[in-house]
Amino acid sequence: MTNNDTKKLGIRPLAGYLLIELSSAETQTASGIYLPESAQEKPAQGKVLAVGNSYFEAGKEILPPVKSGETVIFKKWGGDEIKVKGIELKLVKFDDLMAVLED
Repeated sequence: MTNNDTKKLGIRPLAGYLLIELSSAETQTASGIYLPESAQEKPAQGKVLAVGNSYFEAGKEILPPVKSGETVIFKKWGGDEIKVKGIELKLVKFDDLMAVLED
């Protein structure tokens, strides 16, 4: 999904937030067992679609830690799941990021 696509979705994260497209859940274990949808764990990683502006906290500017297009890992219980035009997305605070996956 490109930056142009996020405009078509009609959503833009506010300061301090990221809009993330979730990675698909694993449907099969390493040993080849297929998991029913109810047993699949929601991924705690995804691709950053849009980045909110920096914000100020205690007089210090907090800059976005990532940019659009990067794949990140965030706290399992972090952020809020939303559905926009049939696409599952997550709004995550800058503070809820834990890592950036390198190619």
